Amino acid sequence: MLKRFSTPIIICFFLGISSGLPLAAAGGTLQAWMKNQQLDLKTIGFFSLIGIPYSYKFLWAPFVDRYSLPTLGRRKSWMYLSQALLVILFLIIATCSPAQDLYFISLVAFATSLTSATQDIVLDAYRRDILSDEELGLGASVFVAGYRVGLLLAGAVALWATQFLTWQQIYIGIAGIMVIGFATTLLSKEPAVEHVPPRTLLSSVVEPLKQFLQRTHCFEILLFILLYKIGDTFAAAMSSIFILDLGFSNAELGTVGKTYGLLAAIGGGLIGGSAIPKLGLKRALFSFGIIQALGILAFSVLAYAGKNHLVLIGSVIIENLTSGMGTAAFLAFLGLLCDRRFSATQYALLSSVSSMPRTMFSFGTGALAEAVGWEWYFGICALTALPGLFLMSRYNSWHVTATAHHKR
Repeated sequence: MLKRFSTPIIICFFLGISSGLPLAAAGGTLQAWMKNQQLDLKTIGFFSLIGIPYSYKFLWAPFVDRYSLPTLGRRKSWMYLSQALLVILFLIIATCSPAQDLYFISLVAFATSLTSATQDIVLDAYRRDILSDEELGLGASVFVAGYRVGLLLAGAVALWATQFLTWQQIYIGIAGIMVIGFATTLLSKEPAVEHVPPRTLLSSVVEPLKQFLQRTHCFEILLFILLYKIGDTFAAAMSSIFILDLGFSNAELGTVGKTYGLLAAIGGGLIGGSAIPKLGLKRALFSFGIIQALGILAFSVLAYAGKNHLVLIGSVIIENLTSGMGTAAFLAFLGLLCDRRFSATQYALLSSVSSMPRTMFSFGTGALAEAVGWEWYFGICALTALPGLFLMSRYNSWHVTATAHHKR
């Protein structure tokens, strides 16, 4: 397994940290600081709106494909720019106080989310550009592992460090960790340009759509992208509330979720990513899809067991491990669909489709859980995975293989 960790894959890990860090720093950690300064819940809740850029990043992804800063490279120029701006924005936050500078810090937090979403656009494209088709699964898994480490550093670790440091010092520290991404970019190579990228902004919008829509059975592929992780998404939407509803404390939820869950998700991703070259992507998608659906049923077992700490740990490990395996195959599939000429735009669009169940369809999950009970709720979540698996019977007709534009 270690032989598979090539330089591009190692780069993916450190860029993953750079991607995960801003999400936690401008989100939950900043809200915790606001709560610490006695701001009201309405104001704190309003801050969730700063995450909007992540949902609509596909709107400016064509700019990332079309334009670049002089001499720095098509991908690396955007990486330098976004990472340098994030370091500066965290240092600006470190000079503020939410209670005294609410409106200003709101603008800075929104700018941080906008810049972070832009970084995600180019990092997804860069990952597609530097990895071979065989490395996509493991590379994506390693990137997600780094991403989760970034979330942990700017989230749980930062909150724990408030016992010893001021909030201003915390954000100076986050800015320092963000330098890891900048240094990784500095040491990385610009992907070779084997095919001419879009020459105009209009073509950078039209050509990615045209190229994808010319794929055989493209709408079946989009439906599969929408459905493959839907059961897993619905289960995750209510998992924290479910665990608390069983009588577990916030501390127990945090400890199990942030430690066992995090490690299991990383382990599942690495196992899945390593297995894809041996299984082939089709078999991996189908096998891991079944496994992640069965993993959801671990929460049904917990619902029957009630407040049992050992069953809680086992359920969280199983669900996160199996979900991580499915995510590895799914991200490899998304990467393989993207043409390197406009991978930023296509990946942003495809990832937006995959996130639709979370952003548009999860609003009814609470009502469903209340109506049928937790045992049946997670059983229904597992069943919602079946349509996506049934679509796998059409996989061969999709011709999801490396095209001339995909080859290194």
